[in-house]
Amino acid sequence: MELKGIKDWGININDKLIVSGPCSAESEEQVVNTCKALAANNKVNMLRAGIWKPRTRPNSFEGIGSVGLEWLVQAKKETGLPISTEVANPEHIEECLKAGVDVIWLGARTTVNPFAVQAIADRLRGVDIPVMVKNPINPDVQLWRGAIERLYNSGINKIAAIHRGFSSFQETAYRNEPKWELAIELKTLIKDIEIICDPSHICGNRELIPMVSQKALDLAMDGLMIESHENPDVALSDAAQQLKPNDLISLIDNLHFRHEEFDNSLMADKLVDLRSDIDHMDTEILETLSKRMKVAEQIGQFKKDNEVTVLQVNRWEEILENRLKMSGALGLSDDFIKELLNLIHKESISKQRRILED
Repeated sequence: MELKGIKDWGININDKLIVSGPCSAESEEQVVNTCKALAANNKVNMLRAGIWKPRTRPNSFEGIGSVGLEWLVQAKKETGLPISTEVANPEHIEECLKAGVDVIWLGARTTVNPFAVQAIADRLRGVDIPVMVKNPINPDVQLWRGAIERLYNSGINKIAAIHRGFSSFQETAYRNEPKWELAIELKTLIKDIEIICDPSHICGNRELIPMVSQKALDLAMDGLMIESHENPDVALSDAAQQLKPNDLISLIDNLHFRHEEFDNSLMADKLVDLRSDIDHMDTEILETLSKRMKVAEQIGQFKKDNEVTVLQVNRWEEILENRLKMSGALGLSDDFIKELLNLIHKESISKQRRILED
């Protein structure tokens, strides 16, 4: 898959793409005033506003509709910045193309539906417009990947992903769990894909946005999409996660934009040495795991010969307790060690069960 990077979309950016604007277009005054304030300091590269809002329940504010495109276009005229919005069906695309929207994106509720994505991809065949794809609501990286592939197969090569977090049944500090590892996995599956982060939807409240924004940049994400409203307290949707334009500019000024590569050759050489140490240690870990699994197989054969069950709960509890004591002394977190030991135990049991079944 050969994708054109964000810097090849015709958008004037220095380092990272910064997208901001209201969660929802509510009035011409609100859209234009917010966008003008965002553009004043040359920190924002692209404007956004929701025109059609897919809400969880009916009778919520579901967007102002097509007239909002006119307000977004007016904001573009007054600021000179490109504009973007979410689409969910071919009809939305028709209206966006007619209005002159520069970039469109697929929301989480659309990405989760391959039929909807394919209908959008079919309508975009032969159209040269950048498309961003938010991750699906549920933590399924293959659905995310599949939506991108459907667009690419229709001839779209200006594609980026938006990481907006994943829904969870657990009570957490986030509106949507970041699950950063899934964004990283997408990057390994699609080498050319660029990913921007949507801290607004991950956090669900403005207090956490600076922390999540910095984490995204530290993980080498390619930009941020952060919602802004001239008066967030009266916003018709997602009021708690929108920032005032001045607060958004202040947030950007306080972020630390790091580089993926070193300019200093001495620092680069030091990093090479440290990575070499990591490679050597990883080799030792893998060799040790291989030896451990061989011992597990010997135990499995012994259990088979003596008619002993594969799973012995008391022994597993003993291992877990002892290893956690040791890991704490070594400065390793309990959660990490529990997850690691569970994976090792699962593989050991699997190998022993296969021996009993032979």
